[in-house]
Amino acid sequence: MPFAIYVLGLAVFAQGTSEFMLSGLVPDIAADLGVSIPAVGSLTSAFAVGMIVGAPLVAMLSLRWPRRRALLAFLITFLLAHVVGALTDSFEILLVTRVIAALANAGFLAVGLATAASMAGPQAKGRATSVLLSGVTLACVAGVPLGAVLSEFWGWRSAFWGVALISAPAVFAILRSVPATPVDPDAPSVRHELRALRTPRLVLTLVLGALVNGATFCSFTYLTPVITHVTGLSTGWVPATLALFGIGSFVGVNVGGRLADSRPGQVLAVGGVALLAGWLVFALTAGSTAVALVLVFVQGVLSFGVGSTLIAQSLYTASDAPTLAGGFATAAMNVGAAAGPALGGVALSADFGFRAPLVVSAALVAAAMVLGGVARAVGSGSGATSRPAERPLEARS
Repeated sequence: MPFAIYVLGLAVFAQGTSEFMLSGLVPDIAADLGVSIPAVGSLTSAFAVGMIVGAPLVAMLSLRWPRRRALLAFLITFLLAHVVGALTDSFEILLVTRVIAALANAGFLAVGLATAASMAGPQAKGRATSVLLSGVTLACVAGVPLGAVLSEFWGWRSAFWGVALISAPAVFAILRSVPATPVDPDAPSVRHELRALRTPRLVLTLVLGALVNGATFCSFTYLTPVITHVTGLSTGWVPATLALFGIGSFVGVNVGGRLADSRPGQVLAVGGVALLAGWLVFALTAGSTAVALVLVFVQGVLSFGVGSTLIAQSLYTASDAPTLAGGFATAAMNVGAAAGPALGGVALSADFGFRAPLVVSAALVAAAMVLGGVARAVGSGSGATSRPAERPLEARS
């Protein structure tokens, strides 16, 4: 892989840390700014909405920009939003900075996915995708706990400064490592890319990605009460358990990335069945400490292995619209990340118990498998075929 792709992964690590770190900063921000805890919770919602809405819109706005310029503009905006957030004493300004940071994050990831895929070559989009998504998984393992530690010793603002400091080296590295290529005058227009996105296969891939990611974040969001109330571990085990899931996700992204270019069908078919079985077994055996800890790791591997393969598939399927494909893939993943925890919360509010999010995750994966199976049967029955340049959802060896 070209060095520039790992640089993009560093920037995604900073952005992933920013997206998830607020879970450990809520009480401190509420006390410091004199607002309620639910109000601070809206900062997370604002970031999620910014990612969902911003990914395709910002990608369209930047379509005619040179990719290095777009990456730098988004990353510098993201950095400055965190500097302002660290300095402000106004909750309203902090809320605005979260929306701006989310828009910049969404634009960076959309352009970054297209850039990494083009630099890796036509047959290595899965590996390139895995490098970028490794930044997200490493944020879960290291970035979020580090933010919590910084907040514990130096206050919540230090976590924002930390994200800004991590972003700064990536700015200079992008300047040096990403080629300053001009916009191709023959590059497709926004209208052309939008037409290229109107393919049933791409829509299917994005829906499957949203369902799988919804399952992932449904259980990840409520993993703490599962571990403490069902498994019976003390709260001291929570950071280690979350890190264990993060380590599994890092392994899954990298293994999935290596297989997504050559055997995507096998990864999705075998991985999907295993993922569904894993959530069901987890729901049934969460009371066993040893089984629960093993499944936390295994489900991290499977969730991100299957999820990263679906993102790579969207880039292969929409090869004529790489930037907007990255934008819509980003939006689809964040729709899942927002909807999954919401559905898990509904199940918990209905007093179905703390195992309920695990069952909801299983149901979301089952829905993805049924939808994928029906679409494949309909496609086979109509004699539909894929273009040779694409990597289809069917198995190829």
